[in-house]
Amino acid sequence: MPRRRRYVERPAVARAQRFLESRRERSSRPARQAPVPRPRPRSSRPGVPVIELDDVHKTYSVGDIAVHALRGVGLRIERGEYVAIVGASGSGKTTLMNILGCLDTPTSGTYRLNGLDVRGVDEDALADIRNREIGFVFQSFNLIPRTRAQANVELPLAYAGLHRAARQERAVAALRQVGLSNRVHHLPSELSGGQQQRVAIARALVTNPAMILADEPTGALDTVSSAEVLDIFGRLNEQGRTIILITHEQSVAVHARRVIRISDGTIIADERGEPTGAVG
Repeated sequence: MPRRRRYVERPAVARAQRFLESRRERSSRPARQAPVPRPRPRSSRPGVPVIELDDVHKTYSVGDIAVHALRGVGLRIERGEYVAIVGASGSGKTTLMNILGCLDTPTSGTYRLNGLDVRGVDEDALADIRNREIGFVFQSFNLIPRTRAQANVELPLAYAGLHRAARQERAVAALRQVGLSNRVHHLPSELSGGQQQRVAIARALVTNPAMILADEPTGALDTVSSAEVLDIFGRLNEQGRTIILITHEQSVAVHARRVIRISDGTIIADERGEPTGAVG
């Protein structure tokens, strides 16, 4: 008898799917009050930058070899900036993104998010910070396949313990912001790549985070869809949102108002100006 082929899901998506299923099983019970939040950054603090890195190093050990992914990075990003971090493969940009997103910690140096030094924060509190303060947008969308657009957008709010009515209201509003008010009940398989990425952007927006951190957000899109996504980021920035793009494409970077170039784990250029150019 031939062996049956197993369906393998990405771990993060599978965990989110299980979480949503458990929420559905408890949906008939009275809604619980949202848990008391742990101490976390306060996005409204005047004069405090969203991002502040001071002499950040990151070193990985590969056998007996020390790989220096970041070498003394210093960086300050103010509230409301639109920044592109540009670098080739192996430049250190992904390591930098992981540190900015609280997915990894520096080997040495200081990283402050809204004034909070994340070195002294435990794993549970870091997860809370990621959910509430950072809106992630990934190249591969990371939507739950068998879950409709609205429920995908609601997911961070469900993790935070927000009750159903408020989740639904905020998810629909976020989808409206990205032009998908007529796609709230569609599954990812019923959406184009550009529409799936817009759902991912709505999910990033729904918690009203301190910043949106987008990793190669146009990498899986055609030219037209890429332009639509970058136009959304531009409009969000005009509304005061802090946007950080991680990219290797100059045609994407020119849409930002500030371009930071990284090579061999070091920032080699930090340029400011008006966004120009088109995707192509």
